Amino acid sequence: MVETVGMILCGGFGKRLRPVTEKIPKPLVEIKKDYTILDKQLFDFKNAGVDEVYLSAGFLHEKIQERFGDEFKGVKLHYIIEDEPLGTLNAIRLGMSAIDNYKQCVIRNGDIVSDINLSKMIKKGENSDYPFSIFITQMRSPYGIVEINGDRLTSFKEKPLLNYYINGGIYFSKEAIDFSEFKTGDVEKTIFPVMAKENNIGYYKEDGLFWMAIDTNKELEAIKKEYINKIDKPWGYEKLLIQTDKYLTKELFIKEGYQTSFHYHEQKDETMYILQGAGYVEFEDGKEYFGENDTIRIEPHRKHTIVASENTTLHEVSTSFLDDTTRVKDYYVR
Repeated sequence: MVETVGMILCGGFGKRLRPVTEKIPKPLVEIKKDYTILDKQLFDFKNAGVDEVYLSAGFLHEKIQERFGDEFKGVKLHYIIEDEPLGTLNAIRLGMSAIDNYKQCVIRNGDIVSDINLSKMIKKGENSDYPFSIFITQMRSPYGIVEINGDRLTSFKEKPLLNYYINGGIYFSKEAIDFSEFKTGDVEKTIFPVMAKENNIGYYKEDGLFWMAIDTNKELEAIKKEYINKIDKPWGYEKLLIQTDKYLTKELFIKEGYQTSFHYHEQKDETMYILQGAGYVEFEDGKEYFGENDTIRIEPHRKHTIVASENTTLHEVSTSFLDDTTRVKDYYVR
């Protein structure tokens, strides 16, 4: 079995995020209290089974080393320091030269926050005929749009997803990259067009996922708003939507191939409404399968785990006991 390692591009000055990035590099920008972009990315690597990550750093790299050291939650960290920023191509080239040729690599831009299923991307990349794959995501209009019919304006849509895809800043390479004569610059403008022309690039996509590049203060405020009541989990995320004295509503996103802990509630009586996806709830005495628009009630004291055979989003409506969860078995390192 070929080992897969990770690489995160942590260089750059983050000029458009100043003054936040005057004293810290962009990957150390907090998206919620004491939880940075880099925390999220390393957490995702860990839960995809990637236990070795190379950090290509430059500006204020010592801040990253101070925070993480040589290990993060069991993930071994290596530092590759650029004396001067020469673009993403040079950063990847230096990283590739430090990685053994027999290892596969997932490469991430250090300013991307996404709920991508890295484990699935790796598996698809391993089975692909292409040596290199790019995660692509649907482009969202930066503006609200209008629809017209003849001389009449018919409707307004606020920043919709468009029928176009963009480079999501996450890559999988199952072999060393031939950089040819290129030494510096950005990969999107140098080696990628050459690889595409030579039919050496495939793609991976998951429609409907949360994805954001944190490049400006406006985007930073947006991601902080997203994470006000959101907690990343090894299997996806949990987000508190409504809390009153009588009931709670949570949104759960469970990635394909993952499952929640095996757990139960002492007092909480809950009903799950499946918004999208498919899978099953496994109880001690059997399984109950679900698909889109299904409803499943889970009574107090009934031990269960939710297993997703497709990316699954559900709303959990329950009596108001926020922390009433007893874990019997965890399937991931917390």
